[in-house]
Amino acid sequence: MKKADMKVYRQRLLDLRARLRGDVSSLAEAALGEGSESTTMPIHMAELGSENFDQEFTLSLMASEEDTLEMIELALQRIESGIFGCCLGCEGVIPKTRLNALPYTPMCVKCASSRDQNRAG
Repeated sequence: MKKADMKVYRQRLLDLRARLRGDVSSLAEAALGEGSESTTMPIHMAELGSENFDQEFTLSLMASEEDTLEMIELALQRIESGIFGCCLGCEGVIPKTRLNALPYTPMCVKCASSRDQNRAG
């Protein structure tokens, strides 16, 4: 991949990382109840259940975004080592259309699909 292209993808990754770090911080505050206007205990058990669901959902989103942040860090490392845009599965070139959609992806569609099928099976 050309250095100019890598520079563009590097900036996209840095921007995405900054946005996700802010999202994770906000989600952490929400999950921990910081900044919550409600300081009273729920009156009804259904309210407590709803609050627990919301907290679990928020924690799930946080975990997903933290996984994405890790993939972004790995993609930035691949840029630094000059192997960004090469599939880690088949060592082929990852199409720019895929990198535009998922700039942190380490694999082409074929290898990623194969990996996902192996995990499911």
